[in-house]
Amino acid sequence: MAFGQLSVKGRALKLLAAREHSRQELERKLAAKEPDPAEVKQALDELQARGFLDEQRVVDSIVHRRAGRVGVGRIRQELQAKGIDAERVAIAVASLNASEFERAREVWRKKFGAQPEDASQRAKQARFLAARGFSGEVVRRVLNTPDDE
Repeated sequence: MAFGQLSVKGRALKLLAAREHSRQELERKLAAKEPDPAEVKQALDELQARGFLDEQRVVDSIVHRRAGRVGVGRIRQELQAKGIDAERVAIAVASLNASEFERAREVWRKKFGAQPEDASQRAKQARFLAARGFSGEVVRRVLNTPDDE
């Protein structure tokens, strides 16, 4: 059966089988194919009641997949873009803050492995870490701490 011939619930389940989706993501994706928003809402309500749709699993999935490569800022932005409520985002961010320096240090070590020799290299390394979502304070600490610590 082709994707277009599936029921709304069937399409939602097919999307959820690939990866965790937030309710807002599924609403957006399903609305493109389904003209009746009430049918989309009913299908998502039923999936949520049965435990197929769970915002906390979405948060856990993103944190698990992304925390080793990006900073709190990037993870916060991704969770907000998926429509996760502010309280869950705050809890996830708070749990990551304690390990932010160590995670940034590991990302830096994999990419560069050596302290910058001049201002140009320092700026390049700082931009790299900032683009990954690490805060300015954490970037400064990583670049100012010798690698042997």
